[in-house]
Amino acid sequence: MPMIAVETQFGRLGIEETDGAITRLVWNGHDDGPDTPLLQEAAAQLTAYDQGKLDRFDLPYRVAGSDFQRQVCDLVYAIPLGETRTYGDIAKELGQPPQPVGQACGANPIPVIIPCHRVLSANGLGGFSGEGGVETKVALLRHERAAGLLI
Repeated sequence: MPMIAVETQFGRLGIEETDGAITRLVWNGHDDGPDTPLLQEAAAQLTAYDQGKLDRFDLPYRVAGSDFQRQVCDLVYAIPLGETRTYGDIAKELGQPPQPVGQACGANPIPVIIPCHRVLSANGLGGFSGEGGVETKVALLRHERAAGLLI
């Protein structure tokens, strides 16, 4: 699948496209395959986000996984910049326990764009599957001016 790499303050992020939708974001990504219009737009949006000029990604995405995984990702995608939710908040919306929500967040294939870093545990930060773990989660939240929520 084609991938474009973008240098950001959070590392070199690779965005992958499959059949006209963003399907994956990885740390230490690389340019691979054709430079499609969607990948160019994704790179432009990621750069604008990194520069503090974009509050919401507007990209077609597709999450491979169960219906539950896709539901969690859709709810996480809707969390506005500068705000957070807990695993319990999302679980309540779905009528599920928090633990599977945490697992679904950990399996999010498109972090940053689907901002799973905005989902916290009831009594702390929770985890983060991106490179750098919780430290990267904190850096993303600070970048989004949500650091006051961490105190």
